[in-house]
Amino acid sequence: MRRVAHLVAFAAVCFLTVPTGRAQDKKAPLFDRTEAMVPMRDGTKLFTTIHVPKDAKEPLPIILMRTPYGIDGRTEKLLQNYFKELAENGYAFALQDIRGRFKSEGAFVMTRPARDPNDPKAVDEASDTSDTIDWLLKTVKNNNGRVGMLGISYPGWLTAVAMLDPHPALKAVSPQASPVDMFLGDDFHHSGAFRLSYGFEYVALMETDKTNHNFKFDTYDTYDWYLKLGGLANVNRKHFKNQLPTWNDFVAHPNYDAFWKTQSLEPRLKKVTVPTLNVAGWYDQEDFRGPLRIYELLEKHDAKDQNFLVIGPWNHGGWGAGKGDRLDRVLFGSDTGAYFRKEVQAPFFAKYLKDKGDAPPEARVFQTGSNKWQTYDAWPPKAAAPRKLYFQPKGKLSFDAPEEPSAAADEYVSDPANPVPYRPRPVRPTYPGPEWPVWMLQDQRFTNGRPDVLTYETDPLTEDLVIAGSMKVKLFGSTSGTDCDWIVRLIDVYPEDYAKPADMGGFQLLIAGEPVRARFRKSLEKPEAVQPGAVEEYTIDLNWGHHRFRKGHKVMVQVSSTWFPVIDRNPQKFVPNIFEAEDADFQKATQRVFRSAKAPSHLVLDVLPVK
Repeated sequence: MRRVAHLVAFAAVCFLTVPTGRAQDKKAPLFDRTEAMVPMRDGTKLFTTIHVPKDAKEPLPIILMRTPYGIDGRTEKLLQNYFKELAENGYAFALQDIRGRFKSEGAFVMTRPARDPNDPKAVDEASDTSDTIDWLLKTVKNNNGRVGMLGISYPGWLTAVAMLDPHPALKAVSPQASPVDMFLGDDFHHSGAFRLSYGFEYVALMETDKTNHNFKFDTYDTYDWYLKLGGLANVNRKHFKNQLPTWNDFVAHPNYDAFWKTQSLEPRLKKVTVPTLNVAGWYDQEDFRGPLRIYELLEKHDAKDQNFLVIGPWNHGGWGAGKGDRLDRVLFGSDTGAYFRKEVQAPFFAKYLKDKGDAPPEARVFQTGSNKWQTYDAWPPKAAAPRKLYFQPKGKLSFDAPEEPSAAADEYVSDPANPVPYRPRPVRPTYPGPEWPVWMLQDQRFTNGRPDVLTYETDPLTEDLVIAGSMKVKLFGSTSGTDCDWIVRLIDVYPEDYAKPADMGGFQLLIAGEPVRARFRKSLEKPEAVQPGAVEEYTIDLNWGHHRFRKGHKVMVQVSSTWFPVIDRNPQKFVPNIFEAEDADFQKATQRVFRSAKAPSHLVLDVLPVK
């Protein structure tokens, strides 16, 4: 049963006006702040803060952001960072706690499904947005009748939901790092494989109470903690006690059933309703696939050229604050975050909310490896063509198709009791651990020497290799068990004598990594056991990339069957529901990766001609 938050009664709409802005910066705009409990159509009131520039001389558009993470105490920082360039250009801002979170009334439902259009009393996030815009237009003095909406992550999803059924005054949106389908490839699952550490800790964060609540681990290394947890049947038994609705949903819906399909935005992305700026980061550790799918699906219906894409060298929301000139040890050669906010985000809203300036280019994409922004009139670029790199004997990877006999394969033993870590240990908690935002940029050499990781790499490249678009692996494999995972990582191997900076010699940079779960090889809806020893073909979709492998670097592919605890352990014995797996269900298995003429495991990259 879903937990119902206490409804907080208010006798009247409360207002409090206070100045906001940076006193130490004379150029920073000063705002009058108003707090209100905004009524929704069902009587629920949502806590909202409104910020109007003190010196406004003309009617202004309103920028709206809705969030489950709490707005009280955050507005000053937002106006100084994420909204800074917008604030300098003259906008009113409205920030809102969604229903059931922090100071808002009502019950919180994780990624609330769309309401029944035939039920006039039904509510969802789109109706709450529409009701809020109605209220803002009537209440905020001297507005110009236009509203823009943006947000990162969950606020990005709220923006995407709002644009599907937009209020007439909603004239521009920017869904940034928005999830789209929580089973196919965003926060909670990737191709059906469960994202254990993130899923467990995020659910605890969001549903323990109305405010953010970090789970308290009793060990420093969560790799050990999750390993000692055992089968996922122990989660409710030992910790959540069936009290957290979203975890119970995971248990009740282990396959891609109507529950997940109803939540998915993909079937609803059939029309560009308002100008849309989709934003993603190459190193987004949470929601990379979502914004790409929004762009890709809307592009099929973009007759008015109002669907745009930006991909930068950022982690989750990394464009929202700071310079964006580096992540961990990896340098990007320029202030990419500041560039986005000033040269992309601010002009986009000025165009569609103020009729100032020009529309943005179709796609503005940062090419990692060369550290250069590129613009394209289509994404992926039309000039990109697929090239195959084949797994070869002795750990080689080459453009030559294999000629080996059908039995040619490499093998390893996957032991769930000793899973491959996804980042160097100790693995500190997702929240508030400092490594989670940058783990995708950590040197991948930490798994070197493990017998349960297969490595294939090219010779040093004799010329640059530029990826621009799709990246996939076609893997032919067998297992001695009846289920397994295949984890594939694509890596850029720096030369040992790399000089700038010198400490990057031999560095292994993760370009992409994804799992596929064997039980779902034929159907995400109806999983099937694997026949032990049978050679099956698997497709591991690594999403899009735009990376330049420089001359002298190597292209590396690594294959394993665990990636822990970012992906839960597969028991390697088929069980009807992995969320109900017991400790006794886990077993070792021998995995074989084939590289023969008849079963040619290979990497497929969309590649641009080198200029």
